[in-house]
Amino acid sequence: MFATAIRYIGRKPKPKMKPVELKTPPEQTQTITRVIFDILKEHGPLTIADTWERVKDVGLRGLTSKRHMKIVLRWMRERQKLKLICNHVGPQKQFLYTTWFTKPNTTQTKLGTHTSWPNMKQIMPGSDISRPKSS
Repeated sequence: MFATAIRYIGRKPKPKMKPVELKTPPEQTQTITRVIFDILKEHGPLTIADTWERVKDVGLRGLTSKRHMKIVLRWMRERQKLKLICNHVGPQKQFLYTTWFTKPNTTQTKLGTHTSWPNMKQIMPGSDISRPKSS
């Protein structure tokens, strides 16, 4: 118990993250955030990759890269325009961005349609995941 207390006290605290400051003009920031918000409101909870694909389809000129979009998403989360939810599917986690007005039942329908997840039977051949193990 004494060693646990020493380890706990010896750790450095997590550094505070400073607020995001966008370097784009306010008009351009408003356009970008409105487009991203509309995409997330219309198409439900989306991952960063799915959101980036939708933004590319729209053809938004203000976003220069996926990294820039991630910064804007973080800025929108700080201002509580978006929320980040985490869904656990087996050993994997899926982080989804959504608006505050999206119904929770849409998050459950989107889970099985994610295309970038590997098939577990391909990873572990010979195992049957759907069948519970008997003791």
